[in-house]
Amino acid sequence: MLELKHVKKSYDNVTILEDMNLKIQDGEIVSILGPSGCGKTTLLNLVLGLTPADSGQIIFDGKDITEVPMEERGFNIVFQDYALFPNLNVYKNITYGLKNRPGISSEKEVEEFIDLLGLREHLDKKIEQLSGGQKQRVALARTMVMKPKILLLDEPLSALDGVIKESIKEKIKEIARDFHLTTIIVTHDPEEALTLSDKVLIVNKGRISQYGAPREIIMTPQNNFVKEFILNQLEIKKNNIFALFHQNMARSMQAV
Repeated sequence: MLELKHVKKSYDNVTILEDMNLKIQDGEIVSILGPSGCGKTTLLNLVLGLTPADSGQIIFDGKDITEVPMEERGFNIVFQDYALFPNLNVYKNITYGLKNRPGISSEKEVEEFIDLLGLREHLDKKIEQLSGGQKQRVALARTMVMKPKILLLDEPLSALDGVIKESIKEKIKEIARDFHLTTIIVTHDPEEALTLSDKVLIVNKGRISQYGAPREIIMTPQNNFVKEFILNQLEIKKNNIFALFHQNMARSMQAV
């Protein structure tokens, strides 16, 4: 379990995050949702260890990791721009991290990730030859071969459209389910968060506005900001809400 206790972060005497208290269970997909500038990416960076907290605690599996360096936390992130190496082909991008940490994934496991993400036919291609969805899958494969304890995704679907976006959403859910991998996603898109996640954390002006299952947020928004941001401002389609409920019911049945 990942837990944040009273975490605060400021830059140049401006408070970005205030009194963040959060528990994420093993294997959950949690989306961090909110408007631009609300502190979503800062929160992701705090969990990753890319930036230090001013105060509070970050606890993972019962251990205080607040002061643990990023490289020792065992978490991995897929950035919004994918951060792939244009001079390397797809296969070398996927296996790049294993140069410094050989043995984390066997050759067989690497091949399994390649097949899971449908990249077999693209292995010899350069990055410039790939579509946005293919680049995203390469970035996911490169992260997965490193066997992260937590998978962090920064706006993973923002550059994708239509069928490609839905395909990547399904891959993210499949990875989280099959590997029981805690997954934290930053997004500004309510529909994306509600249809992809087990729980949604809504942040506004550096504070938690609501944290709960998608159904709770849709049916019982805790304040006007949540209500307007989720239901009114973006006018989520009814069929997507019904699909969301169906997915959550199916997950609940599987858990039983």
